[in-house]
Amino acid sequence: MRFDERLKKVSHEQLWQEYCGFLDMSLADYMYTQNRLMEEQLHLWTASGLGRKLLNGRSPATVEEFRAQMPLTSYADYADDLLAKRGDLLCDQPAVWLQTTWEGGLRPIKLAPYTRSMLDTYRHNLIATVMMATGRKKGDFDIKPGYRILYGGAPLPYATGLTPSLFDEDLRFTWLPDSNTHSNLSFSQRIKKGFSMAMSGGVDYFFAIGSVANYITESFGKSGGGSGKLNISLGNALRYLRGKYISRRDGRAIRPGDVFHLKAFFYGGTDARCYKDRLTEAWGIVPTEAVLGTESTCLGCETWEHNGMVLFPDSCFYEFIPEEEMRRSLDDSAYQPRTCLMDGVVGGQNYELVLSVFHGGAFMRYRIGDVYRCVSAGGGELPRFSYVDRAPDVIDIAGFTRITESSMQEVIRLSRLTLGDWALKKEFDEHDNPFLHMYVELPPEAQLDEVVVIRVLQEHLSIYFKYFDSDYGDLKKLLNMEPLQITILKYGTISGYETERGRRLSRINPGMLDVVGLLNYQGRPSVPGGGARL
Repeated sequence: MRFDERLKKVSHEQLWQEYCGFLDMSLADYMYTQNRLMEEQLHLWTASGLGRKLLNGRSPATVEEFRAQMPLTSYADYADDLLAKRGDLLCDQPAVWLQTTWEGGLRPIKLAPYTRSMLDTYRHNLIATVMMATGRKKGDFDIKPGYRILYGGAPLPYATGLTPSLFDEDLRFTWLPDSNTHSNLSFSQRIKKGFSMAMSGGVDYFFAIGSVANYITESFGKSGGGSGKLNISLGNALRYLRGKYISRRDGRAIRPGDVFHLKAFFYGGTDARCYKDRLTEAWGIVPTEAVLGTESTCLGCETWEHNGMVLFPDSCFYEFIPEEEMRRSLDDSAYQPRTCLMDGVVGGQNYELVLSVFHGGAFMRYRIGDVYRCVSAGGGELPRFSYVDRAPDVIDIAGFTRITESSMQEVIRLSRLTLGDWALKKEFDEHDNPFLHMYVELPPEAQLDEVVVIRVLQEHLSIYFKYFDSDYGDLKKLLNMEPLQITILKYGTISGYETERGRRLSRINPGMLDVVGLLNYQGRPSVPGGGARL
């Protein structure tokens, strides 16, 4: 029976217990569920061609043995088979293959297979996220067929395109727009289409990653809602006129919250936290953080309390690499970091997430590359988490680009620019907008004016970032700023600093103390060369 039919026949209390009853689990019950499902997955996976290949002759019989014998994995361990769509090597034939960015032009995409059982669990947990976000207390939720959802997601084969498709199997919503039906439209065209549909019929929910939600929100303010060219319902027209009056009275642009009254607002992704306060002010509702991913499926969501996400016990088996262990493994690729389980996390600490995907998934002990902060743990409740960022060796700006040391080297090579050493860091401006900050040396013969040098570097590198990583082209539009800022260092600064410190400086996301150290070091007379100076 579809969920929309069960809404008429089953009590809210029963539905809540079925979809959100895990919130009442003790940590011991949660771990029992995790281990039981992991044992089922282990039985399937070790018998598959992929499992036999990655286990390399090992045959763990228990979860504990598997964690002891199976090294942590990355996408490179699966790439040859998954990019070739070798479904015969998997636990079950995939029902769909999803796609995401891997590493720009070097290794452009990752593919992830989904079994039917994975999709069923994904759909179940999507409904649970709506229940938790629309409620105001335990057992309370607001879901009805036909509710209208302003949607900022991309179409299939991207993971965001899966959301409308899965909901439609159980509950018919109206998507503004349906990214799959309107897959021929560009990103900006889909946003305009969504606004048009919203103004003509209203909005109940809003789904988007943080940067896209912010872009949609700012577009509404700049266009005044686009009301002059749109077919507006009478109710929306009255609210729009009232909102226009209030905004003029208060000396500000009209906000979406002046016109629409959302029942729920879902957001997530890289840098989402940067936009939380401004989105709350613009829409008049606190966004609910949720985490959905290509390899990870639907992992978790905040409740009505907005005090951190609870991870679904039936999506994946969760392991956590403490931050100190994570950084040690980044410095030494041969080092296998230790992990803890859900019952071992500590509140206030950061962890890199490691996943084993249930229900016939391909990925086991998989370093997805995401860092989470345990907001709270203990006290008889399940741990709560918030998303922090990508792992430090990858720069992800607003969920729209993936930059590693090797991809940056390739961008510089393609640009044919003669540069010295460099470091690239993700930083934030005074408005908490993320951007790329490149610290770069010029060779001694470069005696150009610093302003000219920076402008030329920005132009050249931006061209090749767009060529190398197609998503980079959307960054400037999304951020409403230049995504690449450049600081010129004296030639030899980085090598001199490394010699003094006795260690290599990370070229991607060096620590802030190292950045300060570089800027202080370059003024010393011992630094060789004579390039452009700060």
